[in-house]
Amino acid sequence: MKIAIPVSNGKLCLHFGHCETFEVFDVDEQNKKISARVTFGAPPHQPGLLPRWLAEKGVKCVIAGGMGSRAISIFNENGVRVLTGAPAGDPAAIIRDYLEGTLVSGDNVCDH
Repeated sequence: MKIAIPVSNGKLCLHFGHCETFEVFDVDEQNKKISARVTFGAPPHQPGLLPRWLAEKGVKCVIAGGMGSRAISIFNENGVRVLTGAPAGDPAAIIRDYLEGTLVSGDNVCDH
């Protein structure tokens, strides 16, 4: 499965649509392992673009700090699971916590 994390300054970007890059991890959920990691430069921010762009890359889950309701809806329409409220931290550590079932998340920090 592919999981994407929006990143700025090397850490999870709390505002999904304003990140610099996306770290996309190939993971084996059963064995709880990361098998690959690819960095993509984020395309220019346009409403509705990022969810379709990531879905086209095969992403099945996005872990973010905050995300607007429209983006969440578009992800859901494309079969992509969204987890919001994740802390700003090292993307690989966040993925490991997710795989171990220990990812602590709070409220969606986006208000639109």
